[in-house]
Parts: sequence; structure tokens; C-alpha cells
Amino acid sequence: MIITSLAGAGGIGFVALGVLTNIGYLRGGLPAPGSGKPLKEVTDALAAMGDRLKRPSVLVPATWLFLTFFAAGLLSALWRGEARTDGWALAGFAGVLMQNATFMVVEALRFGAASAAVHHRGSVPGLWAVTNVLFGFNQAFLAIALLGFTVAGSSLDFIPTWHAWLGYASAALLFVSSAAAPYNVDGTNRIAITGLVGWLGWATWIVAYGVALLNL
Repeated sequence: MIITSLAGAGGIGFVALGVLTNIGYLRGGLPAPGSGKPLKEVTDALAAMGDRLKRPSVLVPATWLFLTFFAAGLLSALWRGEARTDGWALAGFAGVLMQNATFMVVEALRFGAASAAVHHRGSVPGLWAVTNVLFGFNQAFLAIALLGFTVAGSSLDFIPTWHAWLGYASAALLFVSSAAAPYNVDGTNRIAITGLVGWLGWATWIVAYGVALLNL
């Protein structure tokens, strides 16, 4: 299988697994960053998670694998040896790698907060604050990935106009949401809808790019 086909399948697989993982977290009662729940309610929910946190998290490494192959294949498809587009494509690839690294820390913090809720409740406020802010800041890397790959793909006529505008709009929404991350330290996110719409746009953008890669 050539890298572009693997990348196309990886992009679509990333979105599918991401949705399944988040459904698993929601059904398990995991407090979401920015949910605005009181700290005591968050702590009680984390203490009660148990294996309900572990089971969905088994899928998480596969999402990073799929997303990395998607980004690598997309980079190879957009690489032309031209400075005007290659730099943008590299920026997109860097954004994906940074989001993978950052979200790995977010996932690990969830386990740390859940363990603290059981064994040392006084540590939960600090861990929860770091989780909230880092989760918000991570959206900047999604915006970089969207912007870089969208500019490169649009400049090469690799993607249609609607796909490009979806990328630009989603990048703008995610960047605005990331800039508000310091104000989410207590778990309250007054512009959470901005980040959610941006994330949905990012997921749709990936699926569309995945289909394009499969059709090469």
C-alpha cells in the first residue's frame, strides 16, 4: 500500500476513533475540560471513574498513529520542491506532531487527576487546572496544522475552494479558542462553542483530505 492510500485511511480512521473515544469518556462520566462543573463534582466524578477511564483510553495511541500517517502522507502528496508551498506543508506537519505530543500529556493528566481524586484529593485542583489550560492551548497546534496544509493544498489546487475555506475558518475558531485557555483554568469556558465548532470543522476537513488522498 502506498503512503497516500495509508494516509487517507489513517485520516478517516483517526476521526472515527476520536469520536468513539469521546463517546466512551462521556458514557463513563469523565468530566470534560471547560465543562464548568464545580471542583467537588469534578473530583467525585474522577474518583468514581476506575476502569471506565482505562477502557476508552486503549484506543488513544491508535489515534496518534493514524493521525501521524495521515500527516506524513499528506506532506508527501503536497511536496513539490517549491518554497512557496513546501514550507506551509511542513508547518502543517509540525502542527500535527505538536498536537500529538501535547494531547499525550493531556491524556496522562487525566489518569493523574483520577488517581489524586482517590488518594490525595488536595492535588486535584492543580492537576485539573493544568488539564484545562493545556487542553485549550492544544487547539493552537490544530490551527497550525489546518492553516499549513490548507494553504499548501489550495495553492496547488489539490483541494476545492469549499475545503480550503473550511480549513481557514476552523483554524481561526480554534486559534481564538486557544487564546482564551488561560481563562479556563477553573474549568469554565465561556466560548466553548467556538472550540467545538472548530473541532468539528477540523474533523470534517480531515475526512475530506482523506478521501482526496485515497483517490490519488
